[in-house]
Amino acid sequence: MRNAFVIIHRWAGLFIAVFLLIAGLTGALISWDHELDEALNPHLFHAKSTGGPSIDPLALAKKIEEADPRVRATFFPLAIEEGHNFEAFVQPRVDPKTGELYSVDYNQVFLDPVTGEVAGKRFWGAISLDSENILPFLYKLHYSMHIPDMWNIEIGMWFMGLVGIVWLFDCFVGFYLTLPRRRRGSAAAAVATGAKHAESPQAGTSQSWWQRWKPAWKIKRGASTYRLNLDLHRAFGLWLWLMLFILAFTSISMNLNDEVVRPILSTVSTLTPDAFDDVAGTPLNKPIEPKLNFAEAIKAAGREMQRQGWNEPPGSVFYGTQHGLYAVSFYRPEDDHNTMAMKMLFVDASDGSFKGGRIPWEGTAADIFMQLQFPLHSGRIAGIPGRVFLSFMGLVVALLSITGIVIWFKKRAARQSAAASRTRDRGYGSSAPNNIPAE
Repeated sequence: MRNAFVIIHRWAGLFIAVFLLIAGLTGALISWDHELDEALNPHLFHAKSTGGPSIDPLALAKKIEEADPRVRATFFPLAIEEGHNFEAFVQPRVDPKTGELYSVDYNQVFLDPVTGEVAGKRFWGAISLDSENILPFLYKLHYSMHIPDMWNIEIGMWFMGLVGIVWLFDCFVGFYLTLPRRRRGSAAAAVATGAKHAESPQAGTSQSWWQRWKPAWKIKRGASTYRLNLDLHRAFGLWLWLMLFILAFTSISMNLNDEVVRPILSTVSTLTPDAFDDVAGTPLNKPIEPKLNFAEAIKAAGREMQRQGWNEPPGSVFYGTQHGLYAVSFYRPEDDHNTMAMKMLFVDASDGSFKGGRIPWEGTAADIFMQLQFPLHSGRIAGIPGRVFLSFMGLVVALLSITGIVIWFKKRAARQSAAASRTRDRGYGSSAPNNIPAE
């Protein structure tokens, strides 16, 4: 059984090692994506205008659409951070001549909030290492490896979800392989030879088992390079096993949410219906035209907000072109990047009717479980300390990938050397030279 698990761990680890190395290193950085992006691109984020009232965000979004009728604003904040530009995401509209989406080389626009002038544009997630695009590039690389979509399917997200499934399974296999081998008949042998234990043969055997497992939790000082690699691989894997398990599971939850996690979870618990997650959207080239504009959608969501007695103001608005739904988030400006503080309501773009929402820490146990996935994976559930720790965990994941590959190469070389030695020995037969040791 153990030999089978060794083979499984070897090949599962090799399959996911390179992808986890990339995901670990990028994850360590994107824990601070907003801060790093702003530091690298002050011309995109920092407003040049220092005086005068800001233009209403709805009017700024309309300016974007008027300047380029090929695009539709789909997401933007409803409160502009002081000293910062207005940011909006856009999607291409359908070209009536071809029936396909316009080819547009940007999906994010930055406007000066006072003058309305364009401060910059970029395609968020583009494969580029320049200062404007490197953080979005790394972010998308983290969860999709930039594998292109096909057949209206996000292949990259599915693939990284598969990597997460293999990783989750391998967490248990790797843990099992750190356990010491059972010594058969050790207790009986001790009794037969007259060995004395403080309590009983079983107690002595249990203590011996722990003593044999204890070195797996330690890193031996002054060890050889191979031993150091092995110790780092085992010790970090053991001490941080629970966090590695959480990262593996949450990566599955976010990449295969609708395809795997929600269907399985719904069989063991109750999930509140979600207008976005539980309803299949239209193809990308067949967006649903809204009958309500942003202002009307926000007003409709405001009525539901008052009915529920919320105090938070509308913080941002999103239009889902494939679902024909507006999502209005309610939060204070200081909570802009705190996903745990955002309440969200869905409004039907055809008639303004309320279609549910997402409220932190409310709903069934399954609802709350799903809400926890991104905050756990990103570390934002624990604020700044959590993000620092998740950056550290990203480096640990990279370390485990590198040490695993090194161990495999070393063992492979040893196996090849042993096989070559056996081949030579068989070739000599009974006339083997005296300097070849007998087996």
